Amino acid sequence: MVKKIFIKTFGCQMNEYDSNRIFDTVKEIGFEKTDKYEDANCYLLNTCHIRDKAKEKVYHEIGRVKKIFRSKEKPIIIVAGCVAQAENQEMLKREPYIDIVIGPQSYHKINEVILKHSNDKKKEEETEFDTISKFNYLSKIKNKDSKVSSFLTIQEGCDKFCHFCVVPYTRGPEYSRPFQQIINEAKELVEAGAKEIILLGQNVNAYSYNVQNTEFRLSDLLLELDSFDQLERVRYTTSHPKDMTEDLLNVYKQSTKLMPLVHLPVQSGSNKILKLMNRKHTIEEYLKVYENLKSINPKIEFSSDFIIGYPDENEEDFKKTMELIEKVKFTNSYSFIFSPRPGTVAAELKLVDPKKSKGRLEIIQKKLFKNQIKKNKSLEGKVLNVLVENKMKDGIKLFGRTEYMTSVIFDGNIDCIGKIVQVEITSSNQNSLFGKLQESIKKKVA
Repeated sequence: MVKKIFIKTFGCQMNEYDSNRIFDTVKEIGFEKTDKYEDANCYLLNTCHIRDKAKEKVYHEIGRVKKIFRSKEKPIIIVAGCVAQAENQEMLKREPYIDIVIGPQSYHKINEVILKHSNDKKKEEETEFDTISKFNYLSKIKNKDSKVSSFLTIQEGCDKFCHFCVVPYTRGPEYSRPFQQIINEAKELVEAGAKEIILLGQNVNAYSYNVQNTEFRLSDLLLELDSFDQLERVRYTTSHPKDMTEDLLNVYKQSTKLMPLVHLPVQSGSNKILKLMNRKHTIEEYLKVYENLKSINPKIEFSSDFIIGYPDENEEDFKKTMELIEKVKFTNSYSFIFSPRPGTVAAELKLVDPKKSKGRLEIIQKKLFKNQIKKNKSLEGKVLNVLVENKMKDGIKLFGRTEYMTSVIFDGNIDCIGKIVQVEITSSNQNSLFGKLQESIKKKVA
């Protein structure tokens, strides 16, 4: 009998990469992936601990699974990811329906843990930080992700210890994968059809791998990928302003494949709040990176993350954030009200009045959304290069992205998938562009 695994992924892009690699691993013990959760012999939740109520979402999902399998044979229930790392034994005690809890640095042990549970039916918990063994193991299993745009983790963990962030506790200290290991996996992805590779890390631009007295940094990886003939685009995320080093900025002068969108979380426009957050950068330093990149290429745009209502944020601090948004005119950005994460320094601080925080968030989002709508509107009537990723669920239209990661939806045939095509933008909304394929392209791919 064929064993089937259903994997549900929450949260960040790194979790998406991890879920893909988990599946590559469990294939070794006979599992096939299923998109029908009711057919699963193994139900895996890959969790995220960044946003509010992440833990409760897991228990809610487990409750839903219980109902689905009430009259069927129970699958093996696995909780993986950062909630698993943070809560581990507590989860097994609170919810007996869970069979296995496994942290993000222990995925190389997942086959062993599944087989052990299948034999003795005992609860299993594996949450040791063993990042080196994990990536050494995964490097021996081919990455068969066949998506046009593929993720590739190059670095995990963080040593910055921002006061609001759980990453150092759930992903551990910074670890950079061996340079050649990353390049080999990138080659696998390109062979499988990837036209775009997005390099991932909790602090991706802190990547640093030393071998034989030679240091390899993110800039070296980007320039190496630039030489891949079949690769069209390269991106990286998420960065820290403190690690936007000169060698990395210079790649924007040299690379032909590095996209002109820089996702660089600032979190606040106030130096006072940045200090309270332990962000280790100032607004002046942030703006210097912005200005340096703009001088290299005026077409470079910035996206960012903002935490609103951080403890002790006042109207003046909020005003400074608004001023920064006005100056930089961020695109595709994210903003959230501060929510305390257990175990962090900020979890013990007095919260800003929730009504004030909500009001400020609405103002910030209105400004950010207005910038995005204005930007998208300005592209109407223009012809853009779009990397086509897949067909929409309606089976008719195609989906792709611009150089700035903006979604583009247009009519076309499947021959366009995996290619960069020219699309004339006819209309837009806040999140997407809509257009038509250029006639010359239609004839070429027909």
